Amino acid sequence: MPSRDAGLVLCVDVGSTFTKAVLVDVGSGALVGAASSPTTVSTDVMDGVDAVCRELASHGPVTETLVCSSAGGGLRIAVVGYEREVTAEAGYRVALSAGGRVVHVSAGALSGEGVRELRAAAPDLVLLVGGTDGGNSEVLQHNAARLAKARVTMPIVVAGNADVADDVSSELSRTGRRHVVTSNVLPRIGVIAPDAARAAIRASFLEHVIGGKGLSRGRGFTELVRAATPDAVLRGVELLADVRGEDVMVIDIGGATTDVYSVLRPQGEDATIERDVAGSMWQERTVEADLGMRWNALGIVEAAQREHLELSSGTAAYAGHVASATGHRASSAGEWAHEAELARVAAVVAARRHGRARVGGDRPRPLADVGLVLGSGGVLRHGPQDLARDVLGAVVGDHAGGWTVPAAAAQGVDTAYLLFACGLLAQAHHGAARALAASVR
Repeated sequence: MPSRDAGLVLCVDVGSTFTKAVLVDVGSGALVGAASSPTTVSTDVMDGVDAVCRELASHGPVTETLVCSSAGGGLRIAVVGYEREVTAEAGYRVALSAGGRVVHVSAGALSGEGVRELRAAAPDLVLLVGGTDGGNSEVLQHNAARLAKARVTMPIVVAGNADVADDVSSELSRTGRRHVVTSNVLPRIGVIAPDAARAAIRASFLEHVIGGKGLSRGRGFTELVRAATPDAVLRGVELLADVRGEDVMVIDIGGATTDVYSVLRPQGEDATIERDVAGSMWQERTVEADLGMRWNALGIVEAAQREHLELSSGTAAYAGHVASATGHRASSAGEWAHEAELARVAAVVAARRHGRARVGGDRPRPLADVGLVLGSGGVLRHGPQDLARDVLGAVVGDHAGGWTVPAAAAQGVDTAYLLFACGLLAQAHHGAARALAASVR
C-alpha cells in the first residue's frame, strides 16, 4: 500500500499582489519547483492559481493542492474586551497570531457609539473576550447583548470568562448571530491560552470569510484554502524553530505591511514566572500596517522621522512615487539604493515595535537568545545580494531602539519562500514539512 506521504503536493499562497506556488515531493520533503503569477483579484483568483499550476505542470501530476490566502484584504478582526491592558490586549495578541489584521479594539462596556465604530471598521470577524474564568462577567454579558441587538453580520468568536459562556451563547443565539464559543484566551491573570481561539478563528475564516469576499466564482477556491497566509507562515516559523532547536525571528517586508514573527522557547525563570498581566505569547506575530514597500511607503518615511532614523530626501521622494505607482519595480542601481533604505527602516521599526513592551507593566520581548533572524519579502528575495545583509544587519545592530536585540543571531533570507508551505504541510504531511523547513536558510 502506498504511503500517505507520497507524490507531489502543490502549495499556493494567493497574496494581495502575487500568487506564489511551490511544488513539494512529500515523500522526501524536497522542493521540486516554484512559480509566481500576478494575483487576479479583478477577474477570478483561480485564474492566477491556474497560471502557476500550468507553469509547474511539467514536473508531473499533482496529488493534492493546499492554498492559503491574504487576497481581498486578508482576515480583518475586531477585538471586543474588558480591560484594555488585560483581556483586550490578550485578545489582540491572539487575533494577530491567528493570521488576522486587527482593525479595531474596544475595551469596557460597548456603547451605541462603540458599536458604530466597530461597524465602521468593517471587520470580517469579531473576537469577543472579557474576564478571567470566575472573574468579571458583567462586561462580557453586556457586550454580547449589544452585539446581539446590533446590525452586525460577521461571525463572532467568544473566548472569555468560561463561567458565563453558555449565557453569552444563548444571548447571541436569541437574535441568530453566527458565533462559536471556545475557551478563554486569558483564563487567569498572566496566563494567555491562544490555541483554542486560534483554531476557532481559523475555522470561521475558512467557513465564512473566504467565500464571502467574492474572490472566485464557484471554481473550488473556497474548498482549497486551508488558512490565512500569516497563520500558515506562523506555523511554518514554529516548525523552523523546532527543527533548528533554537529561537527564531522572521521579518517579512511586504508591499502593504511589514510582519514580524518570533517563536521563543522560555528558559529559566521566564518559563515559570508570570510577569505580564496579559500573559506571554511565546509564538507571536505583529503587523505594522503603516510600513509597506508600496502602498504604505510614505508610512515608512513618517516612521523614520518618529524613530529618528536616517532616510535621505531622495528616498523620501521615491517613496511618494512608488506609493502612487504600486506596480513599479526597481530597475537601476539608484532605485535599488532607495529600496534598500526603505526596507532598512521598515525592518528596524517593525522589529522595535515587536520587541518593545506593549503595555505598562510588561517587559520587552525576550529576544536576546534568538539564534536566527530570517528575512522574507520580495525586496529581500529579489534585490541585490548585499541588500538583505545590510537590512538584517541594521536590525541586529539596533542597540538604541528600546528592545532586546538578538545578541549573536545568524542571518538569512527565505529566498525560496518556503515558510508558508511548511505551515500548510504541517498537519497532513508533517515529515515533509520538517524536511522542507530544514532547507530554509
